[in-house]
Amino acid sequence: MKYLEKNIKSLLLGVATGDALGVPVEYNSRESLKEAPVTDMRGYGSYDQPPGTWSDDTSLTLCLAEALTQGFDLKIIAENFVKWCFAGYWSANGSVFDIGGTTYEAIYRLKKGTEPHLAGSDDKYSNGNGSLMRISPLVFYLLDKPADERFEKTRLVSSITHRHIRSIIACFYYLEFARGILEGENVFDIYRNLQTEIPGFLASKGIDDHEISIFDRLLKGIIYELPEEEIHSGGYVIDTLEASVWCLLTTDNYSDAVLKAVNLGQDTDTTGAVTGGLAGLLYGIDNIPKKWLKKIARRKDIEDLAERLAKKLSE
Repeated sequence: MKYLEKNIKSLLLGVATGDALGVPVEYNSRESLKEAPVTDMRGYGSYDQPPGTWSDDTSLTLCLAEALTQGFDLKIIAENFVKWCFAGYWSANGSVFDIGGTTYEAIYRLKKGTEPHLAGSDDKYSNGNGSLMRISPLVFYLLDKPADERFEKTRLVSSITHRHIRSIIACFYYLEFARGILEGENVFDIYRNLQTEIPGFLASKGIDDHEISIFDRLLKGIIYELPEEEIHSGGYVIDTLEASVWCLLTTDNYSDAVLKAVNLGQDTDTTGAVTGGLAGLLYGIDNIPKKWLKKIARRKDIEDLAERLAKKLSE
């Protein structure tokens, strides 16, 4: 259980740290960050929050992890999201200072009684990164499950806020990458293996060829050979997924990966959080700078959550 517990802590604190690094510079342009790059844990800035404050990305990640301490129950996950949005549950400081429009609309529908698997929009223009940013803890629950179940559970959890197949595939790809890391595979082998495995699997599910082709830069290309100017860092789910994999595959330690992600600009907290989840798993909590971890809001609470989740998953 200690190995599992350490991995969960590495992932959750990896997400929180990447998120917190990005919060003060969210919406800053790449050009401005080239002139004054993020190199350490800053405070204030975009949301006037103290150093170490994480945003909705981490809050919803922790809400999912908290729900999984009671097993897999979509209603409990959804209830946690509602408690976060309207009561500050699992927020960094008791208040919600950042929430995407698509996510808010879905959570509002949950509050009004919509079933969780139907709450998220299935509109193709509602493919922001709001389900990708919070999906990572699900990897621990899905680790020993068959591919069909992994995909179906991912679909359900994404659909709480983002029900379009594009967001679901992005979450599935991300979790499969994380799963490879947990199984000890080399990250470049993971990348190549997914190019072989995912297209055929998605086709077997009857998913439209056009939707699969949207992932071609990951599934057919060599994304880590692309120059920075071809990597986008806005709120679109494809941009965030590509940027996180690119940052991971073009660095060799946690801090370089997340700083590279944040300094891409625009949706800095989410790119940092999504990259931070994979980098945390890959390099472990001991590779996250201690001076950053000391500043992370509610760190002890996050570590306690990791311990409770590891205990549940070990039953």
